[in-house]
Amino acid sequence: MATVELKQIRKSYGDHEIIRGIDLTLNDQELTVFVGPSGCGKSTLLRLIAGLEDIDSGDLLIDSLRVNDIAPARRGLALVFQSYALYPHMNVAENMSFSMKLAGISKPERDAKVLEAARILHLEDLLDRKPKDLSGGQRQRVAIGRAIVRNPKVFLFDEPLSNLDAALRVRMRLELTTLHRKLAATMIYVTHDQVEAMTMADRIVVLNAGRVEQVGTPMELYRTPRNLFVAGFIGSPKMNFLPATLLADPHAHTVGIRPEHIGVADEGLPATVQLVEHLGSESYIHAQLVTGEPITLRLNGESTLTPDQTIHLTFDPQHVHRFDHEGNAIEPVHKPQLKNSQL
Repeated sequence: MATVELKQIRKSYGDHEIIRGIDLTLNDQELTVFVGPSGCGKSTLLRLIAGLEDIDSGDLLIDSLRVNDIAPARRGLALVFQSYALYPHMNVAENMSFSMKLAGISKPERDAKVLEAARILHLEDLLDRKPKDLSGGQRQRVAIGRAIVRNPKVFLFDEPLSNLDAALRVRMRLELTTLHRKLAATMIYVTHDQVEAMTMADRIVVLNAGRVEQVGTPMELYRTPRNLFVAGFIGSPKMNFLPATLLADPHAHTVGIRPEHIGVADEGLPATVQLVEHLGSESYIHAQLVTGEPITLRLNGESTLTPDQTIHLTFDPQHVHRFDHEGNAIEPVHKPQLKNSQL
């Protein structure tokens, strides 16, 4: 497998700069997820690594070798797209072995590699089927198998689960993370789904407007977001943001608190329930503070709260995040005590 290094990578289309000087190291055998909203540059960055787009400036290194001017086929990478891109007239085995056939690999060797990939992906009984006879999940596994047989240095995945239904996406997430462990492979995975990123990644790269906002493990990003963007993007339901004044600081700041760190008590900050989402094992309470700000709570189990009911909220001070006027996280010198009346 391989280490991938990006040094001041830039890419523009006309006057519009898409990738804005990214420095990043993707470690050997890690599953790194690029995540961010639509238009943040995550797929463009993947295509630059794959060689499908030219880098305007900066250096791309794979195992310390600069590959900017090396053709995609010679970079030792395998790309799995959102669309399966299978040949409809070929069966599963033929689809998986086609690139090896073009490379002049002998049929016995091709057959052995296809059988091994099929075993890993549980496709042994489907090798004679055509793509039209497969489910969406099976087609995606064939596309992944086509990448495995190439024995690449790095696997690149560009939103590979976007075309699948919700239940199948969950199952395929599990299959991909299991595959990563089996192969001990270097993988780069692009998604707009932060839940997908949190459940699959060894490390997450959060992108916004062509820049890296933060890099870290899923729980590092969840517990210590660097700024308001990361705090609001990572986590579902998203973090609540409220204007606040701290006793030790007269200046206005933004306070963040995640829904699971808010409780309901006899006394506290008053709010009016607007909507209750019952999910069985937990309930989401959407409420409005007296000052008009919306706020969301996550409570364990079923909730007896009802719309228009007045409740009182408490905050776990250990989990309160504070951000300055530029949106950057402030490391607390001590645990802040909030003036509820000034929230």
